[in-house]
Amino acid sequence: MEFGTREMPPRKGSDSKPLGRHDANGPQSGEVLQGRYMILGSLGVGGFSSVYRARDLRFPSVTRLCAVKEMVISTVDPEMRELTIKSFEREAGMLATLNHPAIPDIYDYFTDGNRSYLVLEFVPGQNLQQWLDETDEYLDEQKALDWALQVCDALAYLHSQKPQPVIFRDLKPSNIMLDPYNHIRLIDFGIAKLFEANEDKGTMIGTAGYTPPEQYRGEASPAVDVYGLGATLHHLLTRQDPRQETPFTFNERPIRAANPAISRAFEAIIMRCLAYDPKDRFPDAMALRESLLVLSQGDGDDTDLDQRLGLKESTLAFDREDAGAPTATLRAGLSRVKPLWVFRCEDEIRSRPAVGKGIVFVGAYDNNLYALTADKGDFLWKFPTGGGIGGAPVVSEDAVLVGSSDHSLYSLQLRKGRLNWQFQAEGPIYSTPAARFDHAFFGADDGYFYVVNAMRGQLHWKTNVYSPVRSTPWVSDELVYFGTEGGQVLGLELGAGKPKWQTKAQRAVTSSPKVADDILYVGSVDGTVYAIDASSGWPIWRYQTGGPILATPTLYQGMLFIGSSDGHLYAIDMASGRPVWNYHTNGQVVSAPAVWGNTVYFGSTDGGLYGVSLRRGALQWRFDTGSAIIGSPTIVNGVIYFGAADHTLYALPT
Repeated sequence: MEFGTREMPPRKGSDSKPLGRHDANGPQSGEVLQGRYMILGSLGVGGFSSVYRARDLRFPSVTRLCAVKEMVISTVDPEMRELTIKSFEREAGMLATLNHPAIPDIYDYFTDGNRSYLVLEFVPGQNLQQWLDETDEYLDEQKALDWALQVCDALAYLHSQKPQPVIFRDLKPSNIMLDPYNHIRLIDFGIAKLFEANEDKGTMIGTAGYTPPEQYRGEASPAVDVYGLGATLHHLLTRQDPRQETPFTFNERPIRAANPAISRAFEAIIMRCLAYDPKDRFPDAMALRESLLVLSQGDGDDTDLDQRLGLKESTLAFDREDAGAPTATLRAGLSRVKPLWVFRCEDEIRSRPAVGKGIVFVGAYDNNLYALTADKGDFLWKFPTGGGIGGAPVVSEDAVLVGSSDHSLYSLQLRKGRLNWQFQAEGPIYSTPAARFDHAFFGADDGYFYVVNAMRGQLHWKTNVYSPVRSTPWVSDELVYFGTEGGQVLGLELGAGKPKWQTKAQRAVTSSPKVADDILYVGSVDGTVYAIDASSGWPIWRYQTGGPILATPTLYQGMLFIGSSDGHLYAIDMASGRPVWNYHTNGQVVSAPAVWGNTVYFGSTDGGLYGVSLRRGALQWRFDTGSAIIGSPTIVNGVIYFGAADHTLYALPT
């Protein structure tokens, strides 16, 4: 996917060439492929492939640019040719399923004669080899760290693919694009390797100098990409081209000897990437990323940083637990946390507690809504519904609202638990209602979104969205936003429920949207965090995690905190969508985090309630319940209220 750089001049004679045909040198400027893609010029030529800038003529009113990669089928054997085409289609199909901001999209692919084509997203900017060629300066450490973390994020996504990781195999400066927004994009996934006449068993995919020794033997693992990134960073920081050096001699060319401004810790991390034996490297990009994050957030002296990175023992302070992601080694032991009080229900608690007027309300799958005193956990009352309570209760004036799988939304008296009114939908209600403007806004599994009067329970309007709604709506002064199990994110007009805009994720949006500064943030079961213009529904950025997202984001001081089923809590910069840090647990993180002071609190299905530092994601303490925590914590006056699958509601001090 070599694209988005400077355009090469067209070949001589292109003006007289008929449209729709190409000679042995490939398509010329002005040619139209498949009646759709007009070639505008060349972007680069390799041994088995060429890349062209093109215009998609299917969009006549706008200039939609794309990159067309042409690959020549070199074999003359008809069976090998057919196998090559099938392999190309399989590989193209696999790449088309990738969904990450740093990986350009594939729009189309086709074969014509002995040539096959990929049509790709056009990425403007320059690759890092061009950056090296056009500058004489040494790359500073902070910029190198930023670029390295972005590359690691993309590689970690590739390495987490199932049923087996995707290995990039040819990481080098010319395959890393820097777009006009200083975002890193990976290009050229080596699909052209399928078109090489691979009769020589010694044929190796990769580039000398950036390729580890095991790749020459035909072996490929995530550690291959770790080596390639290490070699790229060494080149960028020292300006010593590894292609001009004896292979595997990075240890003879220390980074700090050429560029003393680089810290000893950064040099040590890069040199570990370049270890000859893959067992001595970081096992994958996620492990490398964890180490780079520690370095980028370092605020102590060199000795402290050494201890945190484990440089004195030539190993980083991260433990690998089976094939999962790394867990940071603590500098201090866990705090001992003693509950202020506990209260046991008759079944699991899967929702967030609500606190109002000195009372804690929590629903359980024993069908009851419980009311307890907030200070001591003394029982006040319980109200039986006809089904399990999966959504959270909401305090509205002197009432508490709660939905149930019995298809009903209930309004109960705050202090006595008596029924004010009951509204019947046509399906289970797992959506937590939002109370605003004296109305309750909520969705149901019947595919409708409802607005009812909060005082009387009368229907104001309902809209058919054709898919179950389990997310909690966000209600602004003009629009109401929510997600559906069909993957839609909608913005409905507040007055009558008329859709103003709709966008679609690849899978269900159970996560509840949050809005700040006219930007909507939400997660999806497709593993992506989306930032969307709240007025128009246009995408702004997206961030891919390693697993489905059911959790709701929490926004605080320019940071977005969200959990993923990959076991991590992620901290993401709200403006750019770039990761700041992540913390790994041994279970899924499906609860929304809560912020109090300088700490982010969240639960995991491994049974732990975690408190990690706001800016660095370092573990402060952990409380173990011994059973899954699915619901989100609520923090009021320094007390954390949360429920667990052990049927217990806990009150803990922060």
